[in-house]
Amino acid sequence: MPLYRNQHIDWYRHLAFACVGGFFGAYAILCRGGVMGNAQTMNLLELVINALYGRGFNVLAHLGAFLVYVTGTMLTVLLPSLWGVNMRRLSPVITAAAAVTECFLPADMAVVVALYPIFFAMSIQWSSFQGARNFYSSTIFSTNNTKQASLALAEYLCTKDGNQLRRMGFFLSTLLCFHIGAAIGVGASHFWGVRGALWSLPLIAWAFFLVTQEEKAETMQAVVAE
Repeated sequence: MPLYRNQHIDWYRHLAFACVGGFFGAYAILCRGGVMGNAQTMNLLELVINALYGRGFNVLAHLGAFLVYVTGTMLTVLLPSLWGVNMRRLSPVITAAAAVTECFLPADMAVVVALYPIFFAMSIQWSSFQGARNFYSSTIFSTNNTKQASLALAEYLCTKDGNQLRRMGFFLSTLLCFHIGAAIGVGASHFWGVRGALWSLPLIAWAFFLVTQEEKAETMQAVVAE
């Protein structure tokens, strides 16, 4: 049976991107000074701390990271609205470009600046793929996925509703794939250093393929509906 005919194709696509997100989370931590390039919480906290200590260059570096992240997020709305760009296809292309770019950035360059490509790519991925199976779920960090899995388990224990087990399974599978990707990122960083970013390319290619399969499934469903 062609993969696009599988009713769980959106879930498979989601899990593939969770692997990509986990890879870049681990890669950034190991190759770029212990800083995670997938989110903004730490970046904004360090911006405030550096501002209070009067570290001008560091403030500008963190401000730049914030602007890069915001720009990436905004582009997921602007590009489709103004030019009809398919962000689900463009996002993995941008992530692949970020991976290649990371290989050419020196290991000893300013950490936050070196993470700009990852900040940009992950902000686009998060806003382009917001979940699957009617569940809202991030593919680039774990906090809400952990929360939702925990809440689902608690709901099941109270109500014995089987739908809560399905919900928990979705979020646990997302966490599992995220950390599988992270484990690959650890291996890549250990053996290849900053050039280990290239190890993400097969993961990104698989995710891109699943995007095309999901689009075929959506087209087929639209034809049937007519």
